[in-house]
Amino acid sequence: MSERTVRAELLPERSSFEAGEDVRVELRGASGPGTLTLWHLGVEVESRETEGAGYLSLGSLAPGGYGVEWTDGVSITRTAVEVTEHPGARIRYGFTVDYSPGRDPEGLADTVRRLHLTDVQFYDWAYRHAELLGGGEAYEDALGQPVALETVRRLADAVRAAGARALGYAAVYAVGPQEWDQWKDWALIDATGSPYALGDFLFIVDPAAVSWLSHFREELAASVATVGFDGFHLDQYGYPKHARRADGRAVDVGSSFEALIAGVRDRLPEARLVFNNVNDFPTWVTGATPQDAVYVEVWDPHVTLGALAAVATRARAAGEGKPVAIAAYQHVYDSVPAGAADEATAFTMATLFSHGATHLLAGEADRILVDPYYVRNHTVEPSTAELLRRWYDFMVEHDELLFDPRIVDVTGSYAGPYNDDIDVSYAAAPVSGEAVAGAVWRRVTSTPRGLVVQLINLAGQPDTLWDGPKETPAAVGEGVLRIRTVAGSPPRVRVADPDRSPRLVEVPVDAGATHATVTLPAPGTWQLVLIELDPNGME
Repeated sequence: MSERTVRAELLPERSSFEAGEDVRVELRGASGPGTLTLWHLGVEVESRETEGAGYLSLGSLAPGGYGVEWTDGVSITRTAVEVTEHPGARIRYGFTVDYSPGRDPEGLADTVRRLHLTDVQFYDWAYRHAELLGGGEAYEDALGQPVALETVRRLADAVRAAGARALGYAAVYAVGPQEWDQWKDWALIDATGSPYALGDFLFIVDPAAVSWLSHFREELAASVATVGFDGFHLDQYGYPKHARRADGRAVDVGSSFEALIAGVRDRLPEARLVFNNVNDFPTWVTGATPQDAVYVEVWDPHVTLGALAAVATRARAAGEGKPVAIAAYQHVYDSVPAGAADEATAFTMATLFSHGATHLLAGEADRILVDPYYVRNHTVEPSTAELLRRWYDFMVEHDELLFDPRIVDVTGSYAGPYNDDIDVSYAAAPVSGEAVAGAVWRRVTSTPRGLVVQLINLAGQPDTLWDGPKETPAAVGEGVLRIRTVAGSPPRVRVADPDRSPRLVEVPVDAGATHATVTLPAPGTWQLVLIELDPNGME
């Protein structure tokens, strides 16, 4: 049966379910009976017969990520569901940009459900950067895009009904020319005495200046009351890092951001807050502040897959258990055919997901981000839409192996000839602990479910740029996994791959005197291997 030949579609009723809720999925396009099967980490939970399209109840499920499959005996369709005891513990971020009068929210709501988004950024919804609600009920934003607040409210309601939170975009220190006279005394100025600015479009003030922060907090609170946002995406531009204020005061902007986040939290204690650490500045300061996620927008010099991995790792450490999202805009779609760009996106997702971070990329009904001005987005080809659906399902189904805050990297303690505890080899490609073109990138993590080996196949790639076109991964053949065994107990090994085997499948283990060996299926772009050293109770 072909995983790709799908006539029907499964969608979770909501992008996330709380423990104790009735978990339901919607079966669309089915014209007859079929079989619905629920899986948890590759183990079948239940299977039942169904009759036609409609909503199907899975009952109340224990917290975790689940795969759901439906087949009519000819084709298979899949989705995933998340059940959580802690709403807000994960961030799977999307976006919307169209607030034109009469706009239908259904396509956005379907994207929230299909890709299991937990949060949607309402980009450039406001009248002006320093006066969010000054336009009344209908206006043009600062760049001339039409906005109807009635549409914003309907979109926010639809996003919530689909299981996600609606976050309004707000720049934390940006003032337009029309409002500049009111705020210029708090300007951040450069060595020539000129105010820092975004071109001649926006000017930058000290975000922690008392009068500005008081104004900004009240603008956000009024937006919650008027529009109904669940929180805010707090944006900056990455500069300046140190400056003088117009009154001569020296400003450490990272410290000002810290004060701003604390001030907004104090005013809006229940709001979802996500601050943009542009190019990782100043994640080391803001990661521990009272916001709800650690979000980083990456630019040069963070241009390689290895650099992405390092950013995600630093963000997880700074966030002290907060979920991590990375904005890595795939400009590559503007310059090469969808196939080569899809391969680049797959490597970006593999890197981020395997390092415990998610990817802000998808939004609206059929768009992805290719530019920091989100209105300049890209309409996806069918191949890209299918890639995202498949990989986001995989991410949610294997959440416990990827995003649990207790996961730690143990590659240096287990892999390599000195340790000789766990390693992988291929006849047709070298294995590396770093992201190296031409090699299989190997990483070992310790999770509450067991040890996990992440394998990203960079064989056949000319480079490791995440925003450059990529080749179809070269065939490296089957892998040999070697595991030091626990006395008297062979390990249990299961393997999954978002493109080739979307749920964990057990593979045979050949137990030796000191080490077990396992033949791993040939990898596609990314393969995940779960190892239980002692499946009878000891990990």
